Amino acid sequence: MNDKLPLPTVEQVERYLQSNPEFFHDHLSLLEELSIPHPSGEAVSLISKQLELFRNKHRELENQLEALIEIARENDTSLNRMHELTLAMLEARTLDDILDNLNQVLSECFLTDFVSLKIIKDNPDSAINHVFVAPDDPVLLHFSRELAGNTPHCGHLSLPQAQFLFPGSVGEVKSCAIIPMAFTQIEGILAIGSRDENRFHYSMGHLFLTQISEIVGTRLIALLS
Repeated sequence: MNDKLPLPTVEQVERYLQSNPEFFHDHLSLLEELSIPHPSGEAVSLISKQLELFRNKHRELENQLEALIEIARENDTSLNRMHELTLAMLEARTLDDILDNLNQVLSECFLTDFVSLKIIKDNPDSAINHVFVAPDDPVLLHFSRELAGNTPHCGHLSLPQAQFLFPGSVGEVKSCAIIPMAFTQIEGILAIGSRDENRFHYSMGHLFLTQISEIVGTRLIALLS
């Protein structure tokens, strides 16, 4: 059984509007959706033109609002991720903890596939000697731009960079963010890689990447001092 009420006929609508001439005074929003011809044919009345401009402006404002809402959502997501990273670093009690927590948080919260941490410091006695690289190691020449400018770099890795940062996954890392950590007490490189070649694009902003380096670097300073 069809429970829908039958639609009114054109004549019924016309009679209703004739009996209720104030209808659109109480329902102005309907005018935005209606197309009302002008008796003068192709000529457009001032009111009709104003209404058209109003509709266009309304759509433009709606689009701007939607864009702002989307930016706010993205910022909320980024802030929550940074909060998780901060907590993970505060919980770390050893260098091993930092590596484990970094891998977990960056994988789960930042949706990345590979993480590499290099600390530029002589430390032959460390049980995690692959993390440390001597300040005079020639391999650091491949990162001179990032280290000299202390600015993250996103995009594709060169082969020497990939071999140094991700020796077991050179062919899998399609895009990467190289984040320098240049502090008075410590210097190093944090690299975040992805199998998606568009995940880390050269045009990406650097604000959150720089904040990641500050969070990780601050915790490393506390643990290695």
